[in-house]
Amino acid sequence: MLYKKAYVLALAGLLVASSSFREKPVPAKTDPVDLVEPLVDSANSRWFFFSSATRPFGMVNLSPDMALNGAWNSGYRYNQDSIKCFSHVHAWQMSGIPVLPTTGTFRGHLGPDAYGSRYSHKTELAKAGYHKVVLDDYQITAELTATTRVGFHKYTYPQADQSHILFDFATILGNSEQQKGTIHKVSTTELEGYTVMAPTSRRPKPFTVYFVAVFDKPFEKFGGWKEGKLVTVEDKIEGEKTGAYVSFPTKKGEVRQMKVAISYVSTEQARLNLTTELPHWNFDRVRTEARADWNNWLGRMEIEGGTLTEQRRFYTDLWHALQGRRIVSDVNGKYLDMTGPERRIGQIPLGPDGKPKFNHHNSDSFWGAQWSLNILWHLVYPEVSESFVNSMLLMYDDGGLIPRGPSGGNYTYVMTGASSTPFIVSAWLKGIRGFDIDKAYEGMRKNHFPGGMMSKAGYEHNTFKGGGIEAYMERGYVPHPLYKRRYGGHQDGSAQTLEYAYQDFALGQLAHQLGKKDDYALFTKRAENYKNIWHPELGWMWVRDTTGKWTEPVDILRYDHGWEEGNAAQYTWFVPHDVKGLANLMGGREALVAKLNDSFEKAEKHDFVSGKSHDQETLEELRRVYINYGNQPCMETPWLFNYVGAPWLTQHWTRQIIDKVYSGISPQEGYSGDEDQGLMGSLAVLLKTGLFSTNGGTSGKPFYEISSPLFSKITIHLNARYYPGKTFTIQTQGTGRYIQSAKLNGSALDRPWMWHETVAQGGTLTLQMGTTPNKSWGTRPQDAPPSISE
Repeated sequence: MLYKKAYVLALAGLLVASSSFREKPVPAKTDPVDLVEPLVDSANSRWFFFSSATRPFGMVNLSPDMALNGAWNSGYRYNQDSIKCFSHVHAWQMSGIPVLPTTGTFRGHLGPDAYGSRYSHKTELAKAGYHKVVLDDYQITAELTATTRVGFHKYTYPQADQSHILFDFATILGNSEQQKGTIHKVSTTELEGYTVMAPTSRRPKPFTVYFVAVFDKPFEKFGGWKEGKLVTVEDKIEGEKTGAYVSFPTKKGEVRQMKVAISYVSTEQARLNLTTELPHWNFDRVRTEARADWNNWLGRMEIEGGTLTEQRRFYTDLWHALQGRRIVSDVNGKYLDMTGPERRIGQIPLGPDGKPKFNHHNSDSFWGAQWSLNILWHLVYPEVSESFVNSMLLMYDDGGLIPRGPSGGNYTYVMTGASSTPFIVSAWLKGIRGFDIDKAYEGMRKNHFPGGMMSKAGYEHNTFKGGGIEAYMERGYVPHPLYKRRYGGHQDGSAQTLEYAYQDFALGQLAHQLGKKDDYALFTKRAENYKNIWHPELGWMWVRDTTGKWTEPVDILRYDHGWEEGNAAQYTWFVPHDVKGLANLMGGREALVAKLNDSFEKAEKHDFVSGKSHDQETLEELRRVYINYGNQPCMETPWLFNYVGAPWLTQHWTRQIIDKVYSGISPQEGYSGDEDQGLMGSLAVLLKTGLFSTNGGTSGKPFYEISSPLFSKITIHLNARYYPGKTFTIQTQGTGRYIQSAKLNGSALDRPWMWHETVAQGGTLTLQMGTTPNKSWGTRPQDAPPSISE
């Protein structure tokens, strides 16, 4: 029965996808928020992917969960036929507070498979900031919305002698078990308590989610269970495998509302979050405010032209770029610090208005963010970038290292390298300077030496071995294998070498700006280490062992084995700071063009991805590809043509990637494997905007490269606190995807790039488009964007 229902749901999703081909005109005066489609790719969700009832970067991300066990293939899953619960936390290695309304004989103690309910997409509505669904087994209409730290529930019940709301602290939730919990009845309209989320292999310490739940009407009974059995309780239940519920009779159509505030600090802090953010019971008001909040954020980018589907997908991409990496501090700036041996509560500095100067954040790695979040956030949402940098520096104060992906107040050491370096460097170089640059430089420099992040492989919690930074400094590359044993994940020497060289370049550029001449020379020299894994006879980057020998047999399409979530064919292009130098290794500009274009022509046959979902990407036969836009390692590749005299190929392949990977609004596909907390959403926005930065904005004087915008007009509203210009507009004239000529603020632009400082001053980029390539525009050597080999 489950399989039959799943098939029907999948078929319905395909019908939704097919209907998008019947294009409709964009309605006049459509707000960006109304174009967001949360269900895109929701058939392939991982725990933190799906969002509906949440605010930008909200601590609370309240939504239905169809699958509960695991980091992957969990949370909201479009093709599954039953809802297990509504939970409040969907974040990197974090989850918490699952609830569900039910009727009839209570079954909560029997587990989610017993108490979960069927539902239908026909009676479901998911919008930015709101979710509505009917629980068919109970005939309950559930509506969800949220403030930043409070989930707001509205349940419309049928007539029932026994209606309930349960809190299940016994079930696995995403990537974590719930170790133990406490639920205390404060009154007949209030519960409080906490659940302790167990450690994971990636987050090595537990953390606690505290909550306060208040009800607009009194309940008649407070009950609970332990170890799958109902137990008699008075006003409190605690321990392992526990849960609690409240019961009450309902009339047909009776509405019951509940507010659930959370904190990672204490129940008192959860209550403060509640009273500060949501002191009233007007559900429609909160829903309206959530909509307005999202509309303000999304409205920073205005688009004209394109089809309705293209506009809907654009704002869905932009919406994904503004969440996932969630706020973990309370309204007064208190936060959880788990970097030391004991749990500690910290305090974010307060401004003159008595409010925290910034937010603390939970985040997956910034691995690959140089080609997505760096560019989009720094330009369109610089205040977000500034908050994240300050959050990283706060963790440096607490734990002694700038993180590359914190969770639960702790380091996870996710992925490799010093991935935070390009983010912080590019923020500073673009004029985002509301943070202590001396502290930031000190922390970043530490990460580039033994004892820092470059010493650690992925999830290497207890040692400083797997990063191979000593070998990199001594030999100019990280060997593979580095040791007989693995100290962490992603211990892949050639990929680490390329990452370190780029990150060294970025830090060197900041050192130069800060007048640190010796460091500038040191890191600039290390930035050339990419050359040490160039195999001249092979014509690709390759793997060297500890003796310096090239490993055999050679297979440039083999996944891992020296390459982090990729292969040699994909990583060869990972020289974002010195494309000219890479071209020289290959035999010149024409050689690079031919080699890269051949890779794209091969990749086009499989739509530039390793399958359309993550479980397909794990199949060996689908990993053997030259280009993969389902992951980060080669996101920059089509823009390299701008550097070697073939900008028309940048225009051609970026539009092909949009068409094959980032188009449509089907629940069955959309991000081809893993959206990764805004990384792929941001990339899709940049592709469609026609702006990019191959080196992630880490040049001493940052710049943007130009590709082929999807829309006829894109207006970016600049934040006046950071950039003096009010707006920067990109407009196209004519039809087609190939640039014939360009003007920047009315003057001819003969190169496929422009300075960031020009964009920050405001103005207009006008592109004359055509249906055939102009192979003369932007093709001279002097037209290429800068590289360190200049």
